[in-house]
Amino acid sequence: MIKSVLFALTLFAVSGSAAMAQTALTSEEKAACRPDAMKLCSASVGKPAQMNACLRDNKAKLSEGCRKVVEAHGG
Repeated sequence: MIKSVLFALTLFAVSGSAAMAQTALTSEEKAACRPDAMKLCSASVGKPAQMNACLRDNKAKLSEGCRKVVEAHGG
């Protein structure tokens, strides 16, 4: 029973943070981050949650435009 409750809470927390991280990016936002994503986070291409985490983790190394996008989406 406790495992079921913990699993449900974990699933809820993950889905909530994933929903925030998954807000739709405009084509301009994608273009602003594409070079940084390819340079710093190429292993995460095609994995949105991992890409978001990688960009947040590398925020200090991002171009100004991409940093603004990451910050606008909670990073």
